[in-house]
Amino acid sequence: TPAPPVYLLDDERGINAFAAGYSPRDAVIGVTSGLLNTMNREQLQGVIAHEFSHVFNGDMRLNIQLIGILNGILVIGRIGYEIVSSPFRHRIRMRSSSSGKGGGGAILIVLVTGLGLLIIGYTGVFFGNLIKAAVSRQREFLADASAVQFTRNPSGIAGALKVIGGYQPGSKVVTPAAVEYSHAFFARGVYNLMQSLSATHPPLEERIRRIEPGWDGRYLTATPRVKAQTAGKQQKRDRNERAAALAGFTMASVQRAIDEAGNPDEQAMDAARKLIEDLPAVLHEAAQEPYSARALIYGLLLDRGYEERVKQLEHLHHHAERDVYLLLQKLMAKLDELPAGARLTLVDVTMPALKQLSNRQYQGFRDNVDALIRMDGTINLMEWSLQKILFNHLDRQFHNLPIPKFRFRHCRQIGPELRLLLSVMALAGHSDRKDAAHAFSIAAQHIDGFSTTLMSAREIRIGALDQALNKAQQLYPLARKRLLEACARSILHDQRVRPREVELLRAFADALDCPLPMLN
Repeated sequence: TPAPPVYLLDDERGINAFAAGYSPRDAVIGVTSGLLNTMNREQLQGVIAHEFSHVFNGDMRLNIQLIGILNGILVIGRIGYEIVSSPFRHRIRMRSSSSGKGGGGAILIVLVTGLGLLIIGYTGVFFGNLIKAAVSRQREFLADASAVQFTRNPSGIAGALKVIGGYQPGSKVVTPAAVEYSHAFFARGVYNLMQSLSATHPPLEERIRRIEPGWDGRYLTATPRVKAQTAGKQQKRDRNERAAALAGFTMASVQRAIDEAGNPDEQAMDAARKLIEDLPAVLHEAAQEPYSARALIYGLLLDRGYEERVKQLEHLHHHAERDVYLLLQKLMAKLDELPAGARLTLVDVTMPALKQLSNRQYQGFRDNVDALIRMDGTINLMEWSLQKILFNHLDRQFHNLPIPKFRFRHCRQIGPELRLLLSVMALAGHSDRKDAAHAFSIAAQHIDGFSTTLMSAREIRIGALDQALNKAQQLYPLARKRLLEACARSILHDQRVRPREVELLRAFADALDCPLPMLN
């Protein structure tokens, strides 16, 4: 799941944070200056892990839906208010008709109608806020538990809550829009007279005791942040050995990734940390900045052949920004040494930086990526997978694409598209037609009521593959998981796992909005 960009609310002294967006692809996290000035590193990790849980578990979309529903109800009340108040605000005189009768009655009917809308609207808002608060309180408990899972450190999130309890400004957010977004905050951001009914967050004491049942009831005073501790010698690992292992993947890692899709365990998070640690430092650093992040993606797409690479570099020399092209020249040697299994890790790490591009920069970047891929007249699966993962995340960010609606409860309802997807997966891992057919058969057997044969490589077109994935995006979540499990069976049937198969699986999973843990 790509790391979301973080924004700072400069003028808020209270300790608070929030997550916003429709999906992990366009998520952002906001934090107050009060949080940054009072929390140490451990407590900050707990807060960010809490907000990342909202991103990961889909709470952001629920929050936005609640905001939309409540504002829709509020509009009814606002219309009623405008109807009731307009005669007085604009000093409209009640004028009778030419007969001197009927004018007052018409005005009275309008006022009664307006009063009715006013009552209906604000009554709906009242009860809607109660529902919003009840839903929000339960999601906060889930996010606190997830923060412990993600960080494996209960004292981080518990310490953050204790600091809020001992901090004089508390978690109050003073912006006028705070009421509207109160349920999206890390802690209670709005205080009112009806705390017990409309509170969007559980009491601090209850949240802390669920994490630390033996808590003594004492809050903490704010302390400055501390610098990250350097890892001791006993924590260092053999980087060369792990870098060599990145060229391949184990069967257990692929099956574990499918089983834990959407629910990574500690082993999956350890694997992610190791993969990131094993990236060359110069590449990891370059992935953090929009200019050098673009250079990294261009470098991953450069052809190994001399003539093709010269053409690609010539194109970038004329069409890429000059600084990006110069950075690419410096990074090419390191990128050429990068193991095949580390490519997707590097792509994942560049995603937050690429989201910071302007619309004009992104369009130029997208055009260049497309040109590099098509320059040799063919598109291989590695190039397609990388392109799919990139644009699935970034196009929704920059082009505001609609989210596909669920239509199909069973994979067999998209039979032709399913046949194409499973055929591509089988052919990606097997050059021998017989072996590919066997892999396809094993995958197809995992789909109830689905029986067909492997397509030939000549029948497969990239455009058709894109269309097949677009239709697969309309599968319900359990059907999506079934499809990915079938793909995994195709990969694992011959007891070998190849990097290109894993890249293709990740591309399918990204397109279906099914976050897979990093594979090691």
